[in-house]
Amino acid sequence: MTTNVSQPSIILIAGHWLGAWAWDEVAEHLAAAGRRAVPLTLPGLDADDSERAFRTLDEQAMAIEKAAAAEEQPVVIVAHSGANAPVSLMLDRHPELVARVIWVDSGPVAPGTVFAPDLPAEVDELPLPPFDVLGQQASLQGLSSEVLERFRARAVPEPGPVLRQRVELTNDARLKVATTLVCCSIPSAQLMELANAGHPMFAEVASLQHLDLIDLPTGHWPMWSRAEDLAKVIAAEASVRVS
Repeated sequence: MTTNVSQPSIILIAGHWLGAWAWDEVAEHLAAAGRRAVPLTLPGLDADDSERAFRTLDEQAMAIEKAAAAEEQPVVIVAHSGANAPVSLMLDRHPELVARVIWVDSGPVAPGTVFAPDLPAEVDELPLPPFDVLGQQASLQGLSSEVLERFRARAVPEPGPVLRQRVELTNDARLKVATTLVCCSIPSAQLMELANAGHPMFAEVASLQHLDLIDLPTGHWPMWSRAEDLAKVIAAEASVRVS
């Protein structure tokens, strides 16, 4: 039997406050390796969209679906951090469009997840917090002052509806999609301990049927702190073996 390697398109989706620009360095390395990468700016994270504060998770999931459906074959989705909610929703609705999902310091959300259930209804958007506050929530390891300045200058507030919407998942086929967890701020061994213990943030990981784990030690934004290394991991994991 002959085994060939397919190289599907790679859709890059960054987490909260970030658009396609967050992947600039990674995309350059992927292009140099001959890979097609499609960085997305999700609805609600385009600074020029006058209606962005009203965008929803459904709209974000539909944008991901549209980008995947536009390709000639199932794609590889790379999801960082808070992109996990819309990507989980899209996987639930259209698993057939995805050859593999690569979670970057992130992972699939469990059914019923709400990112910010206590966010008041009158709050339209959530801006990027001060870095001393953000650093208590996620590791800033490896980020220079110049990178932090760019992060602050280009960050777009996260829409309130996205943060308050419950993620409704009903299709177990999403659990059969080949999955890679790129573990950065939390080592893979610790992450799997949490998943197997039923920790709400990682519980869905324990149900995945085809899971690979890769440790890439750094902070929560490896697309900036270890861009070339992350691109190499993505390129390798995004090569799909076909018989």
